[in-house]
Amino acid sequence: MQFGVFTIGDVTPDPTTGRKPTEHERILSMMTIAEHAEQLGLEVFATGEHHNPPFVPSSPTTMLGYLAGRTKNIILSTSTTLITTNDPVKIAEDYAMLQHLAGGRVDLMMGRGNTGPVYPWFGKDIRQGIPLAIENYHLLRRLWRERVVDWKGEFRTPLRGYTSTPMPLDDVPPFVWHGSIRSPEIAEQAAFYGDGFFHNNIFWDKGHVAQMVDFYRQRFEHYGHGRADQAFVGLGGQVFMRRNSQDAVREFRPYFDNAPVYGHGPSLEEYTAMTPLTVGTPEQVIEKYLSYADVVGDYQRQLFLMDHAGLSLKVVLEQMDLLAEEVVPVLRREFDARRPAHVPSDPPTHASLVAQGPGSKHRLVQPATLPEDREAADADAATERSETTTSEELA
Repeated sequence: MQFGVFTIGDVTPDPTTGRKPTEHERILSMMTIAEHAEQLGLEVFATGEHHNPPFVPSSPTTMLGYLAGRTKNIILSTSTTLITTNDPVKIAEDYAMLQHLAGGRVDLMMGRGNTGPVYPWFGKDIRQGIPLAIENYHLLRRLWRERVVDWKGEFRTPLRGYTSTPMPLDDVPPFVWHGSIRSPEIAEQAAFYGDGFFHNNIFWDKGHVAQMVDFYRQRFEHYGHGRADQAFVGLGGQVFMRRNSQDAVREFRPYFDNAPVYGHGPSLEEYTAMTPLTVGTPEQVIEKYLSYADVVGDYQRQLFLMDHAGLSLKVVLEQMDLLAEEVVPVLRREFDARRPAHVPSDPPTHASLVAQGPGSKHRLVQPATLPEDREAADADAATERSETTTSEELA
């Protein structure tokens, strides 16, 4: 099972001191967190993509490219790549390049984003969010799997005889997760392609999480990718720990109360009762997160949000030490012990996808070369898009 940390990159004043880091300080702190995650033996570092204050990770590939040169083992991921407002041609180029630089240690989590004003900034209409996500991802898959692409859709100019450069490392595109917290259409999309589904459930109760993941699992099986319990599932989480639970609550409360993502709403006690947020001892964190396998079934990736709400870098690194030394080993052991043999313990990685050989559905496919073959390929693509949309409407 993969464990790691993700960042949303908020620039938030420390409510106990009033000091607000500069954007430069915040960016460098995220790099320190990623490098520390590798030193601790965590498997994944992921960054969000935001284009509005108070967040700074507007260029994930720049950040992850820098980290590719400073790390050796950790998987570099996005906790959101905006499939709606980014051009899929540019996504194909940027993340293939990153994949080469990182030696394959790259995957992506596609998402629509949760900030409405971003859409018009990039010339898009938020009312078309779901259709944009469906069409753009379909094109991205073709760009990564065909040497020459002829394509026509609704939301961008047509492509004729287009070749994306560079092509993915070893002709194996990065593994893709589809991130959503409330859109069954996105879970359907993940299931249709046999991709991963990441439910970043940091704001949601267990009942909602179970409903979304179960829907994805059933559709994964429906499309013939394997049994429902073999689908690739990831979850989010938030923790703050001290040796004494009362100390943890007392220290974290001002950060919670003023956090840009959940401050000024339900109380800390209400939030910890309802969501994955756990403020207490390492033992309490272990107990809470072990319960999620009973809610969603055996899953493959657990990411934690550690560096938010104005917490100092020193405190974040202390929290990561506790997580890696006292929480993750127990969770890993317990999750592995309960997992049936037929259920994968890890999601696909570059190495595992390469090992599947040339016949794998994840590998490059050769392009059609004759005009009539191109027309047939376009017709097949249109049928595939229609089937996806129909299944989403029925869902």
